[in-house]
Amino acid sequence: MDLKLDPSRDDLPLMANTNHILVKHYVLDLNVDFESQIIEGSIVLFFESGNRFEKQSGSTKETCQSESSEACRFRMPEPCHSPGTDTRTFSPKTGYNDFAICVKGEKDTSGKDGNHDNPEQACGISSSTYCCDTGNHRNEEFLLVLDCCDLSVLKVEEVDVAAVPGIEKFTKSPKLTVVSEELRNQIVHELVTLPADRWREQLDYYAGCSQAPGCGDLLFDTDTWSLQIRKTGTQTATDFPHAIRIWYSTKPQGRSVTWTSDQSGRPCVYTIGSPINNRALFPCQEPPVAMSTWQATVRAAASFVVLMSGENSAKPTQLQEGCTSWHYYVTMPMPASTFTIAVGSWTEMKPELCSSKDLAAERSLSPSETDSRYVGICGHVEYPCRFQNLSATTQEIIPHRVFAPLCLQDACQETLLHLIPPCLSAAHSVLGTHPFSRLDILIVPANFPSLGMASPHIIFLSQSVLTGTSHLCGTRLCHEIAHAWFGLAIGARDWTEEWLSEGFATHLEDVFWAAAQQLAPHEAQEQQELKACLRWLRLQDEVRNSPQEMQVLRDCPLRLKFEDNARSPA
Repeated sequence: MDLKLDPSRDDLPLMANTNHILVKHYVLDLNVDFESQIIEGSIVLFFESGNRFEKQSGSTKETCQSESSEACRFRMPEPCHSPGTDTRTFSPKTGYNDFAICVKGEKDTSGKDGNHDNPEQACGISSSTYCCDTGNHRNEEFLLVLDCCDLSVLKVEEVDVAAVPGIEKFTKSPKLTVVSEELRNQIVHELVTLPADRWREQLDYYAGCSQAPGCGDLLFDTDTWSLQIRKTGTQTATDFPHAIRIWYSTKPQGRSVTWTSDQSGRPCVYTIGSPINNRALFPCQEPPVAMSTWQATVRAAASFVVLMSGENSAKPTQLQEGCTSWHYYVTMPMPASTFTIAVGSWTEMKPELCSSKDLAAERSLSPSETDSRYVGICGHVEYPCRFQNLSATTQEIIPHRVFAPLCLQDACQETLLHLIPPCLSAAHSVLGTHPFSRLDILIVPANFPSLGMASPHIIFLSQSVLTGTSHLCGTRLCHEIAHAWFGLAIGARDWTEEWLSEGFATHLEDVFWAAAQQLAPHEAQEQQELKACLRWLRLQDEVRNSPQEMQVLRDCPLRLKFEDNARSPA
């Protein structure tokens, strides 16, 4: 059974069963093809399950319902179409049956895992409308549910992580003689729980595991909003393979991906995520509590620049003639919805004159290049945290780059480039250590639907901010910089509370901008009062022209934790 949603009335269903198992790391290996407007390749997911995800009964009963009340039908990819381990060799194919799944015997966890608060809209929350118990004991197997939409899934397989050279260091045996499911899961558990100071080693082993051969195809099926995967005979999340590879391709009409032309008329593609987050870019867990790290290798024609949410300033690696490869990684656990990518004929915009202060900031070492010196204890999950790095605490201006189509070079020089250092410095003077070690800023194509959007290590800005005086550009830049703290490093546990991040960022944009302008206290006060008045008048106008049901927020307690993150479309 397929959920039919009315975009004007219904919220997006969060289908992933994050109460059983969580993705801890994604490894993406993708090719960008502008002729077909398709991104294709593979993604390897590394899972961790635990007591908080296990049912008290020790087994998971998965049932499903179709219009004909038939048992679940899982589709195995045809053997002749099974791709190898090289993501550049497969071609997308479609044609899978639709059906809906649901979980029985679970308490409503919508307040804890970010699932839809309307029980009639999302499987995974008990609902007599969408859930039924067929009594078919064959279905008493663990079912992995991932958020997925507008994707062609070709194959799902278990990854033989035990085949990676040197991986025996994560087991109790000096030599791997008998390899079992339990041993593979033990290896993944040891890998995902490595301490933060071994992040580089961890990334290397993730990469090695992602290239390991498959060791068995998994049963899978898709519907409009999800991908469901199971392994015959596996009844609990603990027993389910903790490393799987999914071969897939996007669709040109996929709602997470925007194929368009830039202001110079050159083809480009970018992800904005706001309509359905990233489920049309890769299968994932989208509730904001499902935080993970990732690394990605993206191949495109040599004339294109690949920008992405990543802690490193990636440089292209030349492959065969006319093709380059870009690699990015993130070691701070983030929701999958914060992942962003933009591929186009971007040109890096550099200021005509650099001050000595700017040059010193560019030479500052990022936390990944320095020894971490712990000066305090944070309450989040362990990762290489900049807040615990003394060199990061004094870094007023983080290294940054600006990209845009070449035709906007003059506008960037006149309006944007000279504003970035004072805005970053102002943010540091108010909030202290920047949560992220570097920043890319991209002027996105004209069809971008808002003035800006913040993602880890990258900000999208509309070309509209380059027109007129520096006030519009400066305030919007300050707003998106503020989201590094509120919306990314700190975020709402539930998507319905995302307005909190916007509230903080809207307040701080005035504070940052006043500091960047070096206004006197009374001037800053006057400017903030004027903007508050304008916002109040705009709010009144929106209330007068909005339906009554759109004016009521869900009645729920505020739940903010440092380790809970959320995407921040502005």
